[in-house]
Amino acid sequence: MSNCQGPAQREIGIDRKVAFLGTSAAYAERPSRVERIETHFSWVFLTDRHVYKLKKPLPGEGFDFSSSEARRRNAEAEVRLNRRLARDVYLGVVPLTLEAGRDLAIAGSGVVIDWLVKMVRLPAGRMLDHRLAREDWHSADIYALADRLARFFATARRVNIPPPAYLARIRAECRDSRYALQSSGGPELQHPTKYVVRRIEAFVYRRKHLLLQRLDEGRLVEGHGDLRPEHICLGPVPQIIDCLEFRADLRFLDPVHELAFLTMECERMATHSIGRVLFRRYSLRTNDYPAPVLINFYKTIGALIRARIAILHLQESPVRDRTKWPKRAAEYLAIATRTAQHLER
Repeated sequence: MSNCQGPAQREIGIDRKVAFLGTSAAYAERPSRVERIETHFSWVFLTDRHVYKLKKPLPGEGFDFSSSEARRRNAEAEVRLNRRLARDVYLGVVPLTLEAGRDLAIAGSGVVIDWLVKMVRLPAGRMLDHRLAREDWHSADIYALADRLARFFATARRVNIPPPAYLARIRAECRDSRYALQSSGGPELQHPTKYVVRRIEAFVYRRKHLLLQRLDEGRLVEGHGDLRPEHICLGPVPQIIDCLEFRADLRFLDPVHELAFLTMECERMATHSIGRVLFRRYSLRTNDYPAPVLINFYKTIGALIRARIAILHLQESPVRDRTKWPKRAAEYLAIATRTAQHLER
């Protein structure tokens, strides 16, 4: 198979690739239909049995997917990293090719112009966000999830971050979030942002020993980085997909941070009891009993960051659903405001 060639790549725009991948004829399995989903950085195509992900040729904060080679490296990293928690789901990286007749093909014999991550399609009804929406989850489901994550964190690569750098990263998240939400949001976003940032910064100043103790104990690992309900397929052996593959530094986390983030996301869906079940089982399996105020801190900063990510969608061109993102940012800020009130205890 030929290597990627610059001129051929420049001739084939993202719109043509998306149009091709959105047709049933593109796939050897000939699916009955193809669902097409656009995310911030990717196009996702769902067939009857598989999922194909195509990265957008965009630069971003800490990464740049503008070149086909960069997208290939990222696709390979996505498969490697996600196999840690979903080995049988991630099938590999397949090329998108330009054939002699100027037709596109998946894994054809022509010139490689892009790369796709190929996955097994998981049943939507077993995804945690669907189960939460139906109020159809059981403690046994969360026990299995906590057990899986406890084993993962126990064997994950340990990382060492100097204390000043760790605290500086937290302060940078506050600074960037405050700037984004005050620049793009109205008073209904600006006022709670100021309150939340003040509480986080005060916590870091007064109780930084709780954060630094986690570093001293060697708790930080290369984790998942984006542990949300829509990324978790429940079952006897839960499958956890879509880790944050393109920024290693954002995967370097305290396991309690990851679990608190997931708890916060579940609370946004009006499910407040999962956190207690999740942490109780996790602590039983790991003998790690984090202070409740530390959990609230991680929930607060996680909600603040998600509010920032939501409002930054307004900078896309074109903006998809302009009214959605301020509302989503407000939802996260409401959680951050509520949890920030407990940081003084």
